[in-house]
Amino acid sequence: MRSCSVPVSAVVGKQITTIEGLAVNGVLTKVQKAWLDHDVPQCGYCQSGMIMAVTALLKDKPKPTDADINSALTNICRCGTYQQVRAAIHAAANA
Repeated sequence: MRSCSVPVSAVVGKQITTIEGLAVNGVLTKVQKAWLDHDVPQCGYCQSGMIMAVTALLKDKPKPTDADINSALTNICRCGTYQQVRAAIHAAANA
C-alpha cells in the first residue's frame, strides 16, 4: 500500500515494511540487486515505490507475466526506464 494514501490510524498494530527494511544486514534483496544490475534508477524519485510494488508482486506471483507486471506497477516514472524495470523484474523472478 502506498503510505501517502493510508492514515496512520489504519495501521495501528500492523506490520509495516518500508524500503529501508528490505535489506537484511546490508544484503540487498533480489529485487534491489536486479534494479542495480539493470541500471533502472535514473533520478530515483519513483524507485522506492516501484521496488516496494515489485516486492509485493513477487510475493504474490513469483513468476509474473508482463500483464501481471502492468497491473501491479502503477507508479509513473518520468525517466522512462520501463524496459529496464521489466527486465529487472523478470531477472528477480528468476533469481
